[in-house]
Amino acid sequence: MAETTVLFRARVPRERLKHAEKVLSRLGLKPGDAFNMLLAQIELRECVPFSLTARRESLLTSQEQGAEWTKTLGEY
Repeated sequence: MAETTVLFRARVPRERLKHAEKVLSRLGLKPGDAFNMLLAQIELRECVPFSLTARRESLLTSQEQGAEWTKTLGEY
């Protein structure tokens, strides 16, 4: 028996979608695939699959980013 599907429409900023499509394309995915994966994770975890907060996280400086890169991946 075939699963019933629904059409889900959402408004998103054009540039956000354009940038996301580039990343998804490199992964062999379409935006609809990514949305389905998000919904599947919400269903499995029974929560949003990433942290949500109203508190601003501090960004790393260039030097801190470089140190993290080297620590994780080794010298460039």
